[in-house]
Amino acid sequence: MTAPIECYTWKTSNGRKITIMLEECGIPYNLHPINIGEDDQFTPEFIAINPNSKIPAIIDPDGPGGKPYTVFESGAILMYLAEKTGKFMPTDMAKRYEVIQWLMFQMGGIGPIFGQVHHFKRAAKEKVPYGIERYGKECLRLYGVLNSRLEGRDYLANDEVSIADFATLPWVFRHEWQEVDLNQFPNVKRWYDAMMARPALSRGMELP
Repeated sequence: MTAPIECYTWKTSNGRKITIMLEECGIPYNLHPINIGEDDQFTPEFIAINPNSKIPAIIDPDGPGGKPYTVFESGAILMYLAEKTGKFMPTDMAKRYEVIQWLMFQMGGIGPIFGQVHHFKRAAKEKVPYGIERYGKECLRLYGVLNSRLEGRDYLANDEVSIADFATLPWVFRHEWQEVDLNQFPNVKRWYDAMMARPALSRGMELP
């Protein structure tokens, strides 16, 4: 793999998933910051890459058939890079779908719910107690699911680190935004501390 991946992202939880994966796989890449605070995602140039105007997105110059290939949606990008490199996704069907299940758990549960918590607790122009309570309770429930899953386990799926861990970690990284004390979820904290100690993952989290 010689030509670098073109990575369009920003320093959000979803955005960091991809730089984590690129660093963990040792894939060369060029970083293109898309400042969502300045609406860069709505420029015609970026819409041509992702018609949904969301980060992250990548262009692989050496895609299927040796042709440039564009991928958007963070979960899809993780799966694409895992298949391309043969890393962080098992080939055994049962083990592969264990990873996919926990990846979908992040995509369908943790991401949307934690994101709503961030909105209602940090970004909403007015305080909405119903929203804060509704999403706050579900956020804590999801932390409980993670904590139960990680009982006696080092990783979310199987017995090895996978894209499911890389997808979930950047959302747990924002536990302070969620006003969640990780000490209340000791298995999550143990997993989180171990993941954050990975040098490549740390590089992926430190977007310029």
